[in-house]
Amino acid sequence: MNRFWIVLSAAAALWTAGGCSRQEPIDREALVARNNPQVVRLDSLASLSVGNGEFAVTVDATGLQSFPELYSKGVPLGTQSQWGWHSFANPESYTHDETMRGYDFGRGRTEPYSVQFNEPGRPKRAADWYRVNPHRLHLGTIGFEGLTPGQVERIDQTLDLWQGRIDSRFMVDGHPVEVTTVCHPERDMLAADIRTQAALPVVIRFAYPTGGHCDDACDWTRDEAHKSELVEQGDGHALIRRTLDATTYYVDLHFSGAALAQTGRNRFVLTPDSEHYTLRAEFCAEPPVLPAPDTEAVIAAAADYWRSYWSDGAAVDFSRCKDPRAAELERRVVLSQYLLGIQCAGSYPPQETGLTYNSWFGKFHLEMIWWHQAQFALWGREELLARTLKWYPSVEPVAREIARRQGFEGLRWMKMTDPSGTEAPSKVGSFLIWQQPHYIYLAELVYRADPSPQTLETYYDLVQKTAQFMASFAEYDGLGNRYILRGAIPAQETLRAAETVNPPFELSYWHFALSTAQKWRERRGEGRNLQWDELIDKLSPLAAKEGLYLAAETAEDTYKDIRFTSDHMAVLGALGILPKCPLVRDDLMHNTFDWIYDNWNWGRTWGWDYPMTAMNAVRLGEPEKALDALLMDKRTNTYLVNGHNYQDTRLRCYLPGNGGLLTAVALMCAGWDGCTVENPGFPKDGRWDVRWEGLKPMP
Repeated sequence: MNRFWIVLSAAAALWTAGGCSRQEPIDREALVARNNPQVVRLDSLASLSVGNGEFAVTVDATGLQSFPELYSKGVPLGTQSQWGWHSFANPESYTHDETMRGYDFGRGRTEPYSVQFNEPGRPKRAADWYRVNPHRLHLGTIGFEGLTPGQVERIDQTLDLWQGRIDSRFMVDGHPVEVTTVCHPERDMLAADIRTQAALPVVIRFAYPTGGHCDDACDWTRDEAHKSELVEQGDGHALIRRTLDATTYYVDLHFSGAALAQTGRNRFVLTPDSEHYTLRAEFCAEPPVLPAPDTEAVIAAAADYWRSYWSDGAAVDFSRCKDPRAAELERRVVLSQYLLGIQCAGSYPPQETGLTYNSWFGKFHLEMIWWHQAQFALWGREELLARTLKWYPSVEPVAREIARRQGFEGLRWMKMTDPSGTEAPSKVGSFLIWQQPHYIYLAELVYRADPSPQTLETYYDLVQKTAQFMASFAEYDGLGNRYILRGAIPAQETLRAAETVNPPFELSYWHFALSTAQKWRERRGEGRNLQWDELIDKLSPLAAKEGLYLAAETAEDTYKDIRFTSDHMAVLGALGILPKCPLVRDDLMHNTFDWIYDNWNWGRTWGWDYPMTAMNAVRLGEPEKALDALLMDKRTNTYLVNGHNYQDTRLRCYLPGNGGLLTAVALMCAGWDGCTVENPGFPKDGRWDVRWEGLKPMP
């Protein structure tokens, strides 16, 4: 190869990796470091976390969990894992079948759905039990003993994102205290390095679960209902066995410069005998078999992992932008990458509050997995998405049974669930369908990142079975010679299943997912499914009235009824989340976007609605409005000092908002298949000199 072609090839590679030509490499460490969160006071909304995707610990300004009660109504001081679940006893022997109620959606049969009952009686009690159980556990609280908030002064705390560590400095009674807090990248282990002359003991406390819908999962009044036993104790080591009803787990403690004593049924105190003492606490479903690394090794392992995380994934640098909003956007982007890496990159789909505290009893919502995790593949971390997708085959039998009992083919993925795949009874969730295409979309993102025969083989079977349900769910309307969708609650959850026909986002998603499933057949050398081709060709176009798309074909009062102009503006997802398809007209979508932008009830939205609006604006060629949507000054678009997307007093963190932000920014920079505009989501007015590396275009 001559010198000309070498230079040309290098330039082309730089364009692909960076989004613009002649770009010098981004200083990744400087980018990350300038967005390190800084905390200078006890603030219940400014707690910081360390974690690894399977396990996370959230601490207050002391670097430990010293004030869990003070933070319980803010961003709580959680210790949660993917494996840590508990169920209350079921003395009445409720069965999941008792949560079923039959519905007739005009398909010539009664379809059983798992629902919440309003009427008192055994079915209601059964449904209530299955909503609460299982619930995610708070595994234990580790904090300084006997401190009061008034004693903690001159706080200077930093989350070092590049090294994945929290450095906390403060004064107690005139004595300086320094704490370094980290999480092991591969083990569910918290490590703390403490230096102080204040002789501060550390208390390890365990609470009983609350079973609450949305709380820190700590009931401190039920000490007698659970127990903590020292089953091993030696020099600098102790193994605690926790028993809560039928649930058992372990906490393996290693410490230096201190001595441990049990001071209550569920309470242990580590008393220092040195000005420098350390603690490692590993939380395990079974007693650990591997030797515990020392604290310095845990700190080093965390630093290695996070340097690789930031160096190997994508990066976006806003430092050369002149728009005053750019610094805040960069902060949100960097912190969201960290939060999703520690909270949403595990072996199960994440709950909406991650591993911080319980929402919806700690269960996860499959319609939200796209919002949490699509960004991993777009930001060059597709292995983290693939880690979670491995869970789906384990619950295939449950999904098959849901489809079978309702008279459909293939697999119907549940909405609100837990590691077992059990469908949580719900008045809304059981009727949603937009979680169904997610598996196909996410598998496609993994394939685009790694288009290998192995990737194809890994996901092919479930892609096809997911599409089978979608094809059987769509009904042929002979009078209109078309296929329709009905008998479902759409993503805009203010609509009712019994009266909703052809919600726009779901129609477009059916088109995209079935078309993608056909591509997978071709990649495997198989013929296209001709019935699916006919369905794709005859799917109903999005319904419109007076030049605006409706919330559903049956929602003719869309722009007069607040029920249709609140919650999620899901129609925008039909072009934004999804690429352009024949069901969508650009002019009608543009009209609809303008109306929503100017008139929507923005006070009744969720964190991911802003990036969804931004993605629609980008695909419509409205970059200024995309930025306005992404940075709109609304309560549910608030990003706290720790990067969490605040919604309200119930949901003080909401990770689908963070994930949606990263997906939107990927689209704004790298565009989509066939896009020829450089950085299509940013105005070309000289204010947005955005540099990026490693992002992948969306479909």
